[in-house]
Amino acid sequence: MRGLPAIPSILAPAALLAAPLLLAGCQPGQPTSDDATEAAATDAPRNVMAEPEADDTIVKKSIIRAEVDAGPTDTPVLEPIQVVVPYPANGAKPDDAGKALLDDLLTKPTFLAAGPITIWGHSDSRGSDAENLAASRRRAEAARDYLESKGVTKERITVIPLGESRPIAPNRKLDGSDDPEGRAKNRRVEIKVDIPAPPPAAEPQPSN
Repeated sequence: MRGLPAIPSILAPAALLAAPLLLAGCQPGQPTSDDATEAAATDAPRNVMAEPEADDTIVKKSIIRAEVDAGPTDTPVLEPIQVVVPYPANGAKPDDAGKALLDDLLTKPTFLAAGPITIWGHSDSRGSDAENLAASRRRAEAARDYLESKGVTKERITVIPLGESRPIAPNRKLDGSDDPEGRAKNRRVEIKVDIPAPPPAAEPQPSN
């Protein structure tokens, strides 16, 4: 019987090493490099599509948190307020500019707190002391009447006429001539609104 041709001794080790690789390639179920690439490409879109859901959840939580964190507003601190209302020459009632100042006073938080009101009437130095005192009273009472016409109770208001005794500007210049601007500043009414008095402390109840 004629034998098979002999494998050269040099190629024998290489053939032995290649045999397991060939057998592994023929086994079913083992993915090739091309199959692995296709699988990765197929799975990639799934991972990309899942990310927006997480972002939506974060946005919803942040919106709810913003509504819960809203804090209370601070209460304004009340302080006494004072306003000067000028009067026209020979005028016993406030003009439009004076009424605007009184209307603005009515909107102040201290005024709305219903504290006591003091009105001082003033005049310039023209005329006798008695005449100027009467003029200052008429101006103060006119301011009081205007506030009462806006709903302020008369029990809150005190009127004090001062005549020409407390000027805020000179009635005459240094050369002795008349000072119209100074007199105009002295014809005025000053109004002060104080904060309400605190309520009286409750008396302790006698123990049995």
